[in-house]
Amino acid sequence: MARTTTPLTNTQVKQSKPTDKRQKLSDGGGLQLWISPNGSKSWMLDYIHPITKKRLSMSFGIYPAVSLADARKKRAEAKELIANGIDPKEHREDQSRLQELTNSHTLQTVASDWFEIKKSKVAETTSKSLWRNFDKHLFPKLGHRPIDKFNPKRSSALKLSFDIGI
Repeated sequence: MARTTTPLTNTQVKQSKPTDKRQKLSDGGGLQLWISPNGSKSWMLDYIHPITKKRLSMSFGIYPAVSLADARKKRAEAKELIANGIDPKEHREDQSRLQELTNSHTLQTVASDWFEIKKSKVAETTSKSLWRNFDKHLFPKLGHRPIDKFNPKRSSALKLSFDIGI
């Protein structure tokens, strides 16, 4: 029979002190607060991998940046993923890779790729002028934004570039 654990309270979490060894305070459902000897407190989830059936741990962050309530929400989300046969740690890594990929496709990188093709089809002075205008007017304000965040109907800078045939 599974051992019942009394859930942690905010007061217990706040008042817990470090010792010479790492402590684990359990909240139940695999959620633990690890208190290291240097005084840092981190939220960890112990779970069983849905496919390999190995015991794993994943971090939810450092207390107080991640509160007890936030850690419980993250535990519930992770348990839901496990119930659907998805490893929550791999899911989080996949999401961060996808976000990184999305953020790497900025207006400036896409415009640079486009310009490499375009500059061979126009005169050198035209290409220099075009890139200088991009550098001066477009990239300072919009160059860092992911390309999928643009809606050409609302973005006057993009509309202008489409109207003048660039």
